Amino acid sequence: MCLVRVVLQRATGASVSIDGEVVGAFAGPGIVALVGVTHDDTAAIAAKMAAKTWELRILDTPEAEEVSASEIGAPILVVSQFTLYANTRKGRRPSWNAAAPGPISEPLVDAYVDALRALGAQVSTGRFGAHMQVELVNDGPVTIILDSADWHSLP
Repeated sequence: MCLVRVVLQRATGASVSIDGEVVGAFAGPGIVALVGVTHDDTAAIAAKMAAKTWELRILDTPEAEEVSASEIGAPILVVSQFTLYANTRKGRRPSWNAAAPGPISEPLVDAYVDALRALGAQVSTGRFGAHMQVELVNDGPVTIILDSADWHSLP
């Protein structure tokens, strides 16, 4: 079963660059979503994770605390990150065998992005499989982990 893991960071600004070129960015407030996938599922769970990302009340504005990205139209920067499934139990070198290979994970990361956009989110992204430099100012700091393993028994 494939599981999706998303690390959300509330940010006042963020960007992702490849070879010195900015390929995705926002000036906050917004959310950086680091997305990792492990072996074989449908886009349904990715869509559920996208809805949770869009509606989760983790942003602050001068007018109100605890608002969602959907309430204020906050941008979201999505970056694929297979290292979220690093196994560090043995030795000093992480194992990456829990991370799904590109042909499995790339469509699920794309499904997450597509679902966010379908909900009305302004989404920018990194480039799947590229070596990226991600910069952000974590606001708070607020960092939330969404793990679909926690949701498999939920309707």
